[in-house]
Amino acid sequence: MCGIAGIWSLAGLGDPGTVKRSLADMAATIAHRGPDGQGVWTDGQVGLAHARLAVIDVSDAGAQPMADTDGTVHLSYNGEIYNFRELRAELTKLGHRFRTASDTEVIIEGYKRWGTDVLARLRGMFALALWDSRARKLLLARDRLGQKPLYYREGDGVLLFASEIKAILAWPGIERIPDMAAIGQFLTFQYVPTPLTAFDGVRMLPPATALIIDVEGTSEMTRYWSLPHPETARKRPLADLEEELRQRFDDAVKVRLVSDVPVGAFLSGGIDSASVVASMAAASARPVKTFTIGFDDAAFDERDYARLVAERYGTEHHEMVVRPDAVDILPKLVWHYGQPFADSSAVPTYYLSQFTREHVTVALNGDGGDEAFLGYPRYVGAQLGSRIDMIPAGLRRGLGALGRRMPGETSNVRLLRYFRRFLSVAGGSDVDRYGDWITFFSEQQKDDLYAGAFREQLECPGLAGFDRWFAGTTPAAARAAWADIHSYLPDDLLVKVDVATMAHGLEARSPFLDHELMEFAASIPAAQKMKLWRTKALLKSAMVDRLPAALLNRPKMGFGVPIDRWLRNELRDMCYDTLLSSTARDRGIFRPEAVGKLLDDHNSGQHANQYRIWALLCLELWFLIWIDPPSSPRVPNPHVR
Repeated sequence: MCGIAGIWSLAGLGDPGTVKRSLADMAATIAHRGPDGQGVWTDGQVGLAHARLAVIDVSDAGAQPMADTDGTVHLSYNGEIYNFRELRAELTKLGHRFRTASDTEVIIEGYKRWGTDVLARLRGMFALALWDSRARKLLLARDRLGQKPLYYREGDGVLLFASEIKAILAWPGIERIPDMAAIGQFLTFQYVPTPLTAFDGVRMLPPATALIIDVEGTSEMTRYWSLPHPETARKRPLADLEEELRQRFDDAVKVRLVSDVPVGAFLSGGIDSASVVASMAAASARPVKTFTIGFDDAAFDERDYARLVAERYGTEHHEMVVRPDAVDILPKLVWHYGQPFADSSAVPTYYLSQFTREHVTVALNGDGGDEAFLGYPRYVGAQLGSRIDMIPAGLRRGLGALGRRMPGETSNVRLLRYFRRFLSVAGGSDVDRYGDWITFFSEQQKDDLYAGAFREQLECPGLAGFDRWFAGTTPAAARAAWADIHSYLPDDLLVKVDVATMAHGLEARSPFLDHELMEFAASIPAAQKMKLWRTKALLKSAMVDRLPAALLNRPKMGFGVPIDRWLRNELRDMCYDTLLSSTARDRGIFRPEAVGKLLDDHNSGQHANQYRIWALLCLELWFLIWIDPPSSPRVPNPHVR
């Protein structure tokens, strides 16, 4: 599958020829993600478009949009349903007949049998648009964890929807207006949180959500699934948990091997992707195809650890050393992502996806392992921070002031940086401590940066609403992971991977995000998933016989790039020229002297501002590519003046 787009109108769509051409234009904006063709269908009130990446039933019979035999239900859908064969067998016994071998037709027939309840039966990742001409209802829905995106724009009796924002913007007459509240949120998190987007009037459908619109224009948005709350977790014998974890994980991997095209796996030096490869090797009759990228900078190179796993399981291993041209790649990424997105790991993910697609069409990955089994250092910080709450408030405030004055912000010693960060927020709440790990511009830093006109538009703090994720009495680590699962995971990590992979026509599958495995993980108390400062303790013990000890015992390493060095070297001139240009100044968003100080302090080594500068650079390039041009957005010359 690849991408969907479409329109629904209360008053009707107008001239059929014009509508079809416009729908084709919407599909064409995502056609770079769909090398196997595109299709359009309309009936006068609703139109569907599809850009296809053929993975299941690669014949023409699997093309979309697809209809049932009597033409009453039409579907355009992006994703994969891993239990489609089981559902097909069940529906066949109930009298349904199938013309194709595709999972698309299973969704159609499942809807005809169970209505919208079919969503709860689907095991997989999906964004779908289904038109029921008998009931005159349009159904839009997204998978449980948010692996596949779905954007929409509603106004004047017309609803536009698509897998990419750029498809919505391709509809005639749509203005590209920035949503400044969303920009403020982006500066906090380095991504725009759901349901906002950076474009005024365009929204993202939340995960596990269905939106139904009827012939009278009445809309209803419902959540069809929720992950069990950490409060429901119960302690069980460790040996039982390890055995059940292995069984459930192997099942999640096995169902994701179903494909009519070549399948491989991303393999980093981390536990999550290594666990996926180990399970794939046990389930596969042939050597697993694995893909790793490395860098000349040893601090960002994990190839040695990836090789340990590749050699152990005899994989068909592929490596590539990446020497990114940051000046060239950054504008391309800004174009592909469609809205401000400053997670720098998008760079290696983009290169890895490009490299992998040369060999396979589907790649499994380790996304979700950290959130499900407590793998981030910030979970240790959250847990230790909750212990410090027993210290009197005055002393905690003093520790916080001491931490903020400590040296070490730019230190290469990870433990020193973590200790400084831990102390600096000792006087805050659980949300404050969590926020210090996940935010890039604090409220004070944003206030110092904003120009007056922009500041007046923004009243909502970045962490507003996070209190609801931290409610309850479960350990702070569990509540931090709960917050990540509902924010950072769907809005950052999954967006990053979906865009980077689909930009190259590669489908990414994530066994750790299997909803049945996630439900199992949610049933395990934090104290059994993480032991003191040992993150992912349960997963590590469950995989001890499958993975090399050197890999199990190494500190966690993010999938990053040396942007600190880039910003001081090859991107230095681009940063000054772009962020302090007359065009950027005239926007009136930031005070030029504050931006200049960020740049100067970073280049002098006085402060580590690389992530904040990267975010500002991504944002300004987004304005240049998506907001400023009077015509269709194109990747600009990176040497902006």
